[in-house]
Amino acid sequence: MPAASSPFPLSTIAARKIWLRAQRLDAEAPFGAGPEAVAAAIAHLGYVQIDTINVIERCHHHILFSRIPAYRRADLRQAQSVDKSVFEYWTHALAYVPAKDFRYFAPAMRRHRRDGHRWLKTVKPEDMRKVMRLIRRDGALTIRDIDDDVLTEKEHLWASRKPSKRALQLGFYEGVLTVAGRDGMLKTYDLTTRHFGWERLPKAATEREVAAYLLDRGLRAQGIVSLDSLCHLNASAKTQVRRIVDARVRRGELVPVALEGAGRQEHWAEPGAVEATIEISPERVHILSPFDPLIIQRKRTQAVFDYAHRFEAYVPKEKRQLGYFALPVLVGDEIVAALDLKTDRQAGKLLMQKWSWVGQGRAARGEARKDLKRRIEDELHSFQRFQLGD
Repeated sequence: MPAASSPFPLSTIAARKIWLRAQRLDAEAPFGAGPEAVAAAIAHLGYVQIDTINVIERCHHHILFSRIPAYRRADLRQAQSVDKSVFEYWTHALAYVPAKDFRYFAPAMRRHRRDGHRWLKTVKPEDMRKVMRLIRRDGALTIRDIDDDVLTEKEHLWASRKPSKRALQLGFYEGVLTVAGRDGMLKTYDLTTRHFGWERLPKAATEREVAAYLLDRGLRAQGIVSLDSLCHLNASAKTQVRRIVDARVRRGELVPVALEGAGRQEHWAEPGAVEATIEISPERVHILSPFDPLIIQRKRTQAVFDYAHRFEAYVPKEKRQLGYFALPVLVGDEIVAALDLKTDRQAGKLLMQKWSWVGQGRAARGEARKDLKRRIEDELHSFQRFQLGD
């Protein structure tokens, strides 16, 4: 280990291995199986992103399957609606997060109760009173249970024309309502206190506690961190997080890391992370979601894996290079391909729209290329069973 004042030099290959271990993509079934595995995976990762695109299975199920080979969709339903070990809220996007972490999201909920939400500025008080009255009186409900709305014009592309739906969304952001369950993307809302069996909402964490939470979450799930990776789409948290980082460096709990190719961008890790010997089996294959925590921070993925993922769902067809919903393929510690897949649920087939070799996959020739293809095709069989399973 270099002197305390000198950053620890780290190659991108070593950084990949540290990140893969932190993401638990280096082991066969690191969290076990069942609803307990779902809760453990989300607790370790800190969040699992939710998205509506379903040309293949939606990303929250896909991300969990990548770490829980025996994953069943019912396991997530039980974790959310029965065990109540996870709940939905906004991180950098809508996500499943651990219920035990609720207090770290409470400050954002409190701000929305005070200031409203920038996407929901036109929610009328009478619409809010209406949905709250219905839920208090009749119990949990979905937007389909409210059929007397007078439709209004959309305020933006993703807005609803139903005033009650906008009111439910605002109640969600304010924390007074929670998503008690899902059927696809149809949400069932309930009072947060009633859902969790609380007398009142948990006390909000302080700004310093939230910053420490972001740092701990990043160290656990990323291994090597930067301010950008810790505060992804949350720039306002950087100042407070940096104070926590500096304090831990002074105490020797974190070491500065000079990541190969990162230039002046600072990185840090716990001493044990950079000193560990990590081997990633070249036989381990993961077909990843473009919303996977390993992929979603595109600049970080490119810096560590030398792979620039293009999310082309919103790119005109004639300009796409990888395809509408390309999935990066991790083989060992290399991203070697991107597969544009589509699930034909009626025919019971997983359709290959486009196969693109990238990185070492593009460089491989002859038997090496054939061997890579064999390993990926073996994983595609497992992936198809997941896509078409219950």
